[in-house]
Amino acid sequence: MTPRPRLLGLLTIGVLLAGCNAAANDGGDGGGSDGGGGTDGPSLVLVTPNPVGVNDFLKLAVAGVEDAAKEHGGSQKVYQSTDPASLQQNVAAAVRDKPDVIVAVGFNFADVLAQQAEQNPDQQFLFVDSCTEKAYPNVTCAVFREYEGVYLAGAEAALLSKSGKVGAVVALDTPQFRRYSTPFGEGAAKVKPTTTLSPLFIGGANPFNDPGRAKQLTATLAGQGVDHVMGAASASGNLGVFEAAKEHGIFAFGVDANQCPASPGQVVDNVIKRTDVVITDGVSAILDGERGEARSYGVKEEGISLTGLQQDAASSQCVIVDHPDVIEQVGTLRDDIVAGTITVADPAQG
Repeated sequence: MTPRPRLLGLLTIGVLLAGCNAAANDGGDGGGSDGGGGTDGPSLVLVTPNPVGVNDFLKLAVAGVEDAAKEHGGSQKVYQSTDPASLQQNVAAAVRDKPDVIVAVGFNFADVLAQQAEQNPDQQFLFVDSCTEKAYPNVTCAVFREYEGVYLAGAEAALLSKSGKVGAVVALDTPQFRRYSTPFGEGAAKVKPTTTLSPLFIGGANPFNDPGRAKQLTATLAGQGVDHVMGAASASGNLGVFEAAKEHGIFAFGVDANQCPASPGQVVDNVIKRTDVVITDGVSAILDGERGEARSYGVKEEGISLTGLQQDAASSQCVIVDHPDVIEQVGTLRDDIVAGTITVADPAQG
């Protein structure tokens, strides 16, 4: 069990990659889609903040619920939200279903889960990639140590860099979002101590949906000689990062899901959040009676990884697959983190 994190410390990029209000959910407005599984085992319901569509981050969440249902011989249902109103309606509908576990992904659910948890103390919730401000005995939080993956990405960047200069374009200049910049420089310096880091932050009124600003900042870094940029500017923002990288002949890194297909030849690798692994493990813990905890997932727990370190990396369209020597070196760093030989500091903890 880990200390319960503050909500603001978990406003990470993950759910932002789900995009904005897009399409109706599979089961119609406020409806859910039923999946396979037995009828005697536990029932699971997943509520997403946005339509799943082709979003890899949410597709992994669906796969996690499906795997958990199969593992425990149970059933699963998915409610896909399209906006804040449908999100609240879907959580209420899930509570009415009275499943063994309701799974919700992303900080968008913080207020509604707190309300529903208090009103329905017998209903168990698994809150992924965020946590409620107040601890509830029926809310289990599953959070990521994404900064460990960012550290590994920084090592890749330094090993590939010709200029010895790396950078980051990040949505906000806060301790929480510095998880995507500071460890990038630390990982780079681990393998090449002379490597320098230049972080830039989008800020403004719309930091999570400003690809123009993200593109501008990336171009600025390129002008300073930076040739590898960590992009943590949300789904739309990272498209601006990738576009500028292509125009200036430099390289970028994505977050949370495989973003390499968005700009083949320009995206080196991605810091992956394995929501499938986290959900499967979290559901099992709740069913085993381990409830009301804040569970932390990093490289050791296989909740965080790089696309280049995954078994299916060859089909990822990531630049890193053309550099097996770099993958091998970064794999060694990954093993050192798992063994505890390397400890990556969390910038959000001061």
